[in-house]
Amino acid sequence: MPELDLSALVAIFAALSLGGLMKGATGMGTPVVAVPVMAAFVDVKLAVVVMVIPNLATNLWQIRQHGQHRLGEGFATRFALGGAIGALLGTWLLVALPVRSLSLTMAAAVILYIVLRLARPDFRLDIAAARRVVLPASTAAGVLQGAAGISAPIAVSFLNALRLDRLVFIATISIFFATMSLVQIPALLWVGLLTPQVLLLAALALIPIFAAMPVGAWLARHLSAAQFDRAILVLLTLLALRLIWSAI
Repeated sequence: MPELDLSALVAIFAALSLGGLMKGATGMGTPVVAVPVMAAFVDVKLAVVVMVIPNLATNLWQIRQHGQHRLGEGFATRFALGGAIGALLGTWLLVALPVRSLSLTMAAAVILYIVLRLARPDFRLDIAAARRVVLPASTAAGVLQGAAGISAPIAVSFLNALRLDRLVFIATISIFFATMSLVQIPALLWVGLLTPQVLLLAALALIPIFAAMPVGAWLARHLSAAQFDRAILVLLTLLALRLIWSAI
């Protein structure tokens, strides 16, 4: 169990709460916000592993609420299957790569996500083209999730390009995230990274996340999504810079 001072605990609690807000509002965001913050204070591998259980729990909850809205004709299934395959490979990379490499990988993933969001805000992908590339795109996202705990640079950007309705987006991305977590959990148990102490930390992380998710859902109905999104991008930029600084 890592020893953290009060400032680190406050930062991690705030990040988990903010991740819960994002999850409730948009269907994604908990690992994107929480993992980089946690990695700035604890081992990157620990940050990635701790978030696997909360990722599964929150996405199962949203599948229960919105699963009927998922993209049909097997798209959501293929999207999730590719993520599961990639997550297995990414878990192997998590074990094999040194912490410094993981920190830089995570920073690069966050920066890539920010650049994609800013550079091509109006890009639209045709659904027919998306069906042709869904497996390679989701597999690449799964590798990133398994190794760095963040698949948003690929997965979220891919679905965003389809300009889906909010509920369709939430249902489809939740199935994707939950499937990856179901694959990661036994893999992490097998390699010895998901220990009883880590499971306790994961259980504690669920408290601020689930407390904030209903607030995020409320905010999505009453506040500007653009303003909320800009604040998150600023925060992620600062976190990526901190990760790079600590790694070099």
